[in-house]
Amino acid sequence: MSNFIIKQAPIFTAKTTQGLINIENYFYIKNIVLFFYPKDNTPGCTKENIDFKNLYNDFTNNNTEILGISRDTIKSHENFKCKYDLPYNLISDDDEKICKLYDVLKKKNIFGKSFYGIERSTFLIDMKANIIQEWRRVKVENHAQEVLNFIHNLNSK
Repeated sequence: MSNFIIKQAPIFTAKTTQGLINIENYFYIKNIVLFFYPKDNTPGCTKENIDFKNLYNDFTNNNTEILGISRDTIKSHENFKCKYDLPYNLISDDDEKICKLYDVLKKKNIFGKSFYGIERSTFLIDMKANIIQEWRRVKVENHAQEVLNFIHNLNSK
């Protein structure tokens, strides 16, 4: 499910697999695909990351950087990135600050247990630092291609 919106992207500094980044460093230079996923090395999250990896050159050719984010530790992200040869940064949000900024923590129930977890979500941030598209409750299948298609459509206007 996607919604066309325009709102200012929340600003953050975060630990990544390539050191500390400030999201503002990308503003006015590139578009950003910021995708939140629940956990490294789980089937759906692995497939989603591999799908973005396989389309990475297409995204970069469209002046778009990909950033994956979950609550996993940097160590977990480094192992995950290395295992699947991911070409983009993974952000560790182990204190959930960024998840809260983007409102992706949702109540979940599994086997009768209730907890808060990441709702798989993707945000497209344009070069003017605006969220111009968001996808909530993402289904992994064809999602990366859907995001790329959206960017292609924007560029063709």
